[in-house]
Amino acid sequence: MADRRRAPRARLQGHLAAPLPRQSELMLVTDLDGTLLEGTVPTRRRIYRWLASQRHRVLQVFSTGRDMRSVARLLATEAALGLHPPHLVIGDVGCTVACGASLTPLPLALEPIEALWRGRAEKVLPLLALVPGLSAEPLSTDRRLAYGIDPLRLDTGRLAAIEAHGVDCLVSGDKYLDVLPAGVNKGSTLLGLLEWLELDPARVVTAGDSLNDLAMFETGLQSVMVGNAEPGLVRALPGLTRTYRARAHGCMGILEGLRHFGFGHLLDGLP
Repeated sequence: MADRRRAPRARLQGHLAAPLPRQSELMLVTDLDGTLLEGTVPTRRRIYRWLASQRHRVLQVFSTGRDMRSVARLLATEAALGLHPPHLVIGDVGCTVACGASLTPLPLALEPIEALWRGRAEKVLPLLALVPGLSAEPLSTDRRLAYGIDPLRLDTGRLAAIEAHGVDCLVSGDKYLDVLPAGVNKGSTLLGLLEWLELDPARVVTAGDSLNDLAMFETGLQSVMVGNAEPGLVRALPGLTRTYRARAHGCMGILEGLRHFGFGHLLDGLP
């Protein structure tokens, strides 16, 4: 009961293994594959060093389709190049919110997502088993069902019948099908997280390259579509009024977008 009387940000901090910045000048919410991880080794090393040097004023959130096990493996690998854990992770295409330092899911942010998912998997699994072009078993089952796909065999016409059971079906990169609780995605979860953080939306910049990042761009927050974005995401650009299309690919596109949105001063002295 005492925890519920605390301010949202204080309650959230109480569940984190590492402190949030006291005064965040920027909240950078970036996709991983194709975005932060897209770049040469020397370039990634420079940007990782910059992120580490700015933790006191840039609140860092990784927003990814990966589950926490995959994120843990990635952080262990990229640590050799200087990548530090972020403050927070939005994983499973928005179905998980976790502490960046421990990768422990945060129950206070997950309760509404779990309520929407309850009982859905049991309803849609038999239907998904009849859809050609899906991997034999889900790749992830954490508040969603994730499948690898064969884009030449996948019959997307069958997905509407599955969505009638209270889920959203999202195909991204011609590689994956994610079956999510209806209305849950990277964008909705980010907006919920902003309420917990009590942060001015004008200080937020998102970045991504694939269709599962579209929901972040549709929030109306300042967003960066990196230069190597997949064609389906690029086609959505005319309707995204706050999204900047970078020329540079991957992690260099993130920096280009930050300059565009007026955060270039944070990049002064980039290692």
